[in-house]
Amino acid sequence: MSRPRTLEPVQRIALTGALALAAAAVMLPPPARGAEKPATVGASQSAGNCPASLNFRFPRLQDESPQNLCQYAGKVVLVVNTASYCGFTPQYEGLEALYAKYRDRGLVVLGFPSNDFSQEPGSAKEISDFCYNTYGVKFPMLGKSHVRGSDANPMYALLAQQTGTTPKWNFYKYLIDRKGQVVGSYNSMVKPDDKQFVARIEELLNTR
Repeated sequence: MSRPRTLEPVQRIALTGALALAAAAVMLPPPARGAEKPATVGASQSAGNCPASLNFRFPRLQDESPQNLCQYAGKVVLVVNTASYCGFTPQYEGLEALYAKYRDRGLVVLGFPSNDFSQEPGSAKEISDFCYNTYGVKFPMLGKSHVRGSDANPMYALLAQQTGTTPKWNFYKYLIDRKGQVVGSYNSMVKPDDKQFVARIEELLNTR
């Protein structure tokens, strides 16, 4: 009758370590539900704080990089449809001046180039170069799109629905307050430095 096989010292140490690890694993509490991956902040998590008037994505004019307008929630937003070959095109200068003066207080100007009035035929690069080189535009410019009619981009469709008016010409303006409410529309004749217009913007900036 053969003798029982005994474990060598090294084998006994390995077995003891394995049993200890197994016991520790049994004693570990189960992971908290939802804790398998670190939380990340994304559009879906911030959507609850984003008003319907800004809950859109558009390509940036310069490089078609997707822009989530929810990033401007809590700001006063001036939305303008623009064109490069229009009698009102010099308003770019006034719009940029407004943006430069009030951006630190919470104003953002959003430019939407559009050829709906046959005065913006250029490519995205041509429009972008013109805006920057001619008027030093630094406020956000979105991709060229339609701003009225059945083909209007979704933001302008909502603006038309909430105000009952669509752009009658280039450089038509809409104001959105800090809560995301569309609070006014202004025709192309209202210049960016119009005293009453500026006073309204200041009033909205002072309202929390």
